[in-house]
Amino acid sequence: MVSQAIDLLKKELPVEEGRLLLNGDGAKTTGLVLVDLVNGFCTVGAGNLAPKVADKQISEMVEESARIARLFCEKKWPVLAFLDTHHPDIPEHPYPPHCIQGTDEANLVPALQWLENDPSATLRRKDCIDGFLGSIDKHDGSNVFVDWVRNNDIKRVSSNTPLFFS
Repeated sequence: MVSQAIDLLKKELPVEEGRLLLNGDGAKTTGLVLVDLVNGFCTVGAGNLAPKVADKQISEMVEESARIARLFCEKKWPVLAFLDTHHPDIPEHPYPPHCIQGTDEANLVPALQWLENDPSATLRRKDCIDGFLGSIDKHDGSNVFVDWVRNNDIKRVSSNTPLFFS
């Protein structure tokens, strides 16, 4: 899925693959994308697709994502967080109902909720698997993701997880 997103980006934006060192000089051209770090996927018992019991891999992913996001925001580097969010009457087949709009399932995990008030962060609720397609505004055709990359002058993309742009 990451490689498909990168292929779409290459068609839409002037980016190339690259690697980011967090202790390097990223200036304005470095950004972080966090994908679906919501309760409905990461918090034990929070929904149909959430883990049923504590999962070390998920916990470590959330902790590392929160650590990296804090580093980015301290440097005032841009962060984009995609949040899976669905209207209750519009199912996403083949999945059971999940991350329903207005429920805690669709909210950021507790370790990242501070992003909601951070000026370096852009949060984008999406109603499909693909963040790129989920960023398209249904009214004017603009794309929040494309605008975020362009507005922050991001030139290189790395396929690390979480996905880094620089």
